[in-house]
Amino acid sequence: MGVIETLAGIGMAVGSPLIYADQAYSIVKKKDSSGFSHDVCGILLIANIIRVFFWLGNRFEIPLLIQSLLLIISQLVLLAICLHYKTPSESSNYAPLSPLPPASEDSSTRGHARQDSDYINQPPTSMSGSAKSKRPFEFWQWEGYGSYLEFLAALILALGVLQIILGRWMWYIDALGFVALTIESTLPIPQFISNFKRKSCYGFRSSTLAGWFFGDAYKTVYFFIRGSPIQFKVTAIMTLCWDSAVLAQRIMYGSNPPRETSTQFPSSNPEESRGLRSDGEERQFSIQ
Repeated sequence: MGVIETLAGIGMAVGSPLIYADQAYSIVKKKDSSGFSHDVCGILLIANIIRVFFWLGNRFEIPLLIQSLLLIISQLVLLAICLHYKTPSESSNYAPLSPLPPASEDSSTRGHARQDSDYINQPPTSMSGSAKSKRPFEFWQWEGYGSYLEFLAALILALGVLQIILGRWMWYIDALGFVALTIESTLPIPQFISNFKRKSCYGFRSSTLAGWFFGDAYKTVYFFIRGSPIQFKVTAIMTLCWDSAVLAQRIMYGSNPPRETSTQFPSSNPEESRGLRSDGEERQFSIQ
């Protein structure tokens, strides 16, 4: 029985971080991260940082703590990859402070030698950004990798201060656990929304979806058998329900690229497009 428990603990600690290895490999291979919502990285990073502080007040099993630490590391790497391989519709510039080198030799110079034709084929950041839904303070939509690190560092500092002040009270520890695991239970929601908007699961690996579904099913059974805190049990069931919704999308939409590729860079200002046409008409008239 001890061997089975040890293997189960190893699977719990290592399984979740390994799910995203194939997703990262796929993004690097295609040089395109458009199909994968990097909000997933944000949810996992925030939830697991809070979960580590939850462990300081409620010492749950070591494999779950190791899982949180490995997920933090893996999501930092995956986030850097996602920012590096953003499509032009998401960002016209390479994210600064990213630990990865430029995707190609001339990618670092495109931003410095932009021609007039580039603005027609690809709108500048101020134009394309307006077509994208904005959040307060552009939360988790920043361009630079350093901005994400600064936010996470501030979160760790704030949680550390709160741990010193309120860590002696059990109500705060319990609330911390519910917050961490409730955030984690929303993990599939950004991917669900992304798939729904694009009417496609292109770019989202089947291995990642399978890892979500079977991994969360395994975690749910594991939490009930091991008698883990109630926070783990409730949120595991919630996450499994959302996994099922994303699985249904995979069956409905398939993995083909989105159909409307011609509207990847829509004009954010109709007057500008009319202005381009009017200029062309004036030039044609002057020639005649």
